[in-house]
Amino acid sequence: MSHLTRLAMFFRTSDNPYWTDKSRGRWLIAVAAVMWSTSGFFAKADVFDNWSQIERGPLLAFWRAFFASLILIPFVRRPRWSWKLIPMVLLFAAMNLTFLSSMTLGDPADTIWLQYTSPVWVFMVSVFWFKERAFARDWLMLTVVCIGLGIILLADFEKRDSGSLSYGLLSGLFFAGVVLSVRQLKHHDSAWLIALNHVVTASLLAPMILPMTSSPAGMQWCYLAGFGVLQMGVPYVLFAVGLRSVVGHEAAALTLLEPVLVPVWVFFAWGDLASWTTLTGGCFIFLGLLLRYVGARKAAFAGE
Repeated sequence: MSHLTRLAMFFRTSDNPYWTDKSRGRWLIAVAAVMWSTSGFFAKADVFDNWSQIERGPLLAFWRAFFASLILIPFVRRPRWSWKLIPMVLLFAAMNLTFLSSMTLGDPADTIWLQYTSPVWVFMVSVFWFKERAFARDWLMLTVVCIGLGIILLADFEKRDSGSLSYGLLSGLFFAGVVLSVRQLKHHDSAWLIALNHVVTASLLAPMILPMTSSPAGMQWCYLAGFGVLQMGVPYVLFAVGLRSVVGHEAAALTLLEPVLVPVWVFFAWGDLASWTTLTGGCFIFLGLLLRYVGARKAAFAGE
């Protein structure tokens, strides 16, 4: 019996009739999204201020993947090789590096909303490359998200770090690539895919950080362990268990808690307030994604 199965059985011990498999799954995914939303809290922590700004992103990406691997590897029970694993792990590593580089260089709220444009890229590749059917709600999402994207990228551009915005946009593109790759590996064990992504990410980034002048010390180790275990490793496990009883579009809607909460934790922890352009653009992106996933849920009930 796998660790994921044992964890799923643990959450079935309640006799409460309202505590169904689906409600448990929703709560697990919601908790995972809340834990993922602490990325800005860790990335912007003042304990890392003595690290150079250029080195900070790669260092955080490596150590987060390293500590996440430690908690994810024990859950692997059915490893299986496929050449399709190669693009997945490379895209995942690139996503982590660009995401944390963007977050350390600029506004975490910009970064998370730019990464959450990934459904747009997935949609475009699915429709124009794989020739999948597109519905009206898909085109509505594309339009509304692009408006939000334009606001974030173009408004007050000269006052913001162009490198951060570029990395954030790239992280969304790479995230879309990860989603498309995982879709091609849907018959593989999810714990195997998640753990492999993090192990390879740490392995690929290790040569990059070895010559760097900055290195962890003191309380930084606690933050890095928390970053890898609490912000990345544990939520992935909870999300995987939750997906067993919650359909994909509903899970995607629940994960929208993450971009909403990222700037909240950063503001309360470190006093950094997102700009009005980020908030406005983020509202458009959130609305577009929400319309898409709510529409998908209604369509599922209608048999579309």
